[in-house]
Amino acid sequence: MRYTLSICDNRIFRRLYNKGKSAASRCVAVYFRRNGKRENRLGLTVGVKVGHAVVRNRIRRRLREIYRLSEELLIQGVDIVIVARSAAAKADYHELERELLGLFARLGLLK
Repeated sequence: MRYTLSICDNRIFRRLYNKGKSAASRCVAVYFRRNGKRENRLGLTVGVKVGHAVVRNRIRRRLREIYRLSEELLIQGVDIVIVARSAAAKADYHELERELLGLFARLGLLK
């Protein structure tokens, strides 16, 4: 990911959950907030309810790849948290991609 850093600090996640804008679909929810910097920061959350470790890691890899491929289409200077819901375990790559890009468009994150 060329213009993106990872969010590792818990307080940034909490700030996004409390003060960020959000949109949700059947498989994923997206929270975002402007960060005032030139780069984006991305956080992925896949809870235990989604499935065991292999399933959670597969979903995490798919979401990261979808983000990586669409990174050029996104505005810069935002913090984004993508939360996988339990329906994401049964969704294929293209369904996840369609829903995630739709949420990005709904939130105004696309250029």
